[in-house]
Amino acid sequence: MSIERRNQINRAGPPSLWRAIISVFATLLVLLLIFFGAIFSLTPSGQAAGKWLNWLFALDSVQLWWYVTRASGIVAYLLLWFSMVLGLAVTSKYLDRLLDRVFTYDFHQFISLLSIAFVVLHVAVLMLDRYLPYSIWQTLVPFISPYRPFWVGVGVIGFYLTLLVTITFYIRNRIGMRTFRLIHVLSLVGYLGATLHGVYAGTDSPLPAMQLLYKGTGLVVIFLTIFWLVLLALRKLEAHRLALAAARLPHHRHVTAR
Repeated sequence: MSIERRNQINRAGPPSLWRAIISVFATLLVLLLIFFGAIFSLTPSGQAAGKWLNWLFALDSVQLWWYVTRASGIVAYLLLWFSMVLGLAVTSKYLDRLLDRVFTYDFHQFISLLSIAFVVLHVAVLMLDRYLPYSIWQTLVPFISPYRPFWVGVGVIGFYLTLLVTITFYIRNRIGMRTFRLIHVLSLVGYLGATLHGVYAGTDSPLPAMQLLYKGTGLVVIFLTIFWLVLLALRKLEAHRLALAAARLPHHRHVTAR
């Protein structure tokens, strides 16, 4: 990447606060639509529309919502894993020779938002499931789930950490780079929570394919995390060596002058 291109990136900075406000507004709008949709479903017109939708899509099937929540959970996990890989790529710079750094950063941000969208779908469908329906509080408050409450609670906490990390994309200028990077470390904890949730609360976890999926993706994240930590340690050692060399230089010049 050229010096001019890097200067353009630095001047551009992170996404503006307006984008964060728009995102929050859009989320609130979706929640309001869900709320008024629930009220509409209680009216005679809403019940008639519900019967038509049931006939068209078999929405009253127990299996339908079960399949949707399982599929959305798996997709959300894969997107979160991919976001982790891209985040470690941005930090470790191992993809800079293949992909533009701005593209990697923006794509990482987009995948993070997409993973959150699928988590919201995964949770919302649980409230529509007829076999084991969840209340809104059981989906939002950790450790009160009727099904494997501890591991479901770990997944809820992991989601909140992922949401917190994603929000910091939009307020990076306000909180500063040091705080931004410290909060971003929590993404590792969020990913760990999502993995443990999937392994110990997912109904598909005993399947060999899912076992291979969790082990393979987990090993990739472990390897990239160790690689990042090693690079971080080497950079600190190099900075310390340069600082010592710079400190000795004036002394060396003074002795030479004498």
